[in-house]
Amino acid sequence: MTAETLISLLIVDDHPVVRDGLRGMFESAPGFRVLGEAANGVEAVARAVALDPDVILMDLRMPGGSGVDAIRELTRRGTRAKVLVLTTYDTDSDTLPAIEAGATGYLLKDAPRDELFNAVRAAAEGRTVLSPAVASRLVHAVRTPRPGNEPLSAREREVLALVARGASNREIARELFISEATVKTHLTHLYTKLGVNDRAAAVAVGYDRGILG
Repeated sequence: MTAETLISLLIVDDHPVVRDGLRGMFESAPGFRVLGEAANGVEAVARAVALDPDVILMDLRMPGGSGVDAIRELTRRGTRAKVLVLTTYDTDSDTLPAIEAGATGYLLKDAPRDELFNAVRAAAEGRTVLSPAVASRLVHAVRTPRPGNEPLSAREREVLALVARGASNREIARELFISEATVKTHLTHLYTKLGVNDRAAAVAVGYDRGILG
């Protein structure tokens, strides 16, 4: 097997023991070549540009430069390397930003050796690889509407239309035959759904999204 056919790697982790362990694991397996290491996100970007690896094994939480920031910068630069996140963290606050930043895959450090090898091979080919736990979280996140993206109910649309006409809460209540307290409740809900904090912003977003004619 020639150097050209080997999958080249850059290992990024702030723990030297982890880097040594990963290096030893991949160097003892056929088909891989470790080009170098980095201890934080800033170093990772510099090393990736200098070494041009096929795949970057990227930890996320590192002092001196996070993995997500590094992934975002590598994506901005158009680096050809595929980033495979390898971390102990699988919370939404870690997984979603990493995938959105441009990571090709996301594995946890407790992944079996063969699973890690297969993930690196898949990443090198541009295929997405996700640990089952992470895949489940992403599916849940996609299915759960984020604030600012939920559709308004018919009543909330009516309230918003009256707000756009300059009606006060009392006037809206009289027009729709509901109490002022109910008007306030509808306003609170539609503010949350539109991701705004006041009437003017709600109207602006309403026009921007085509909710208001």
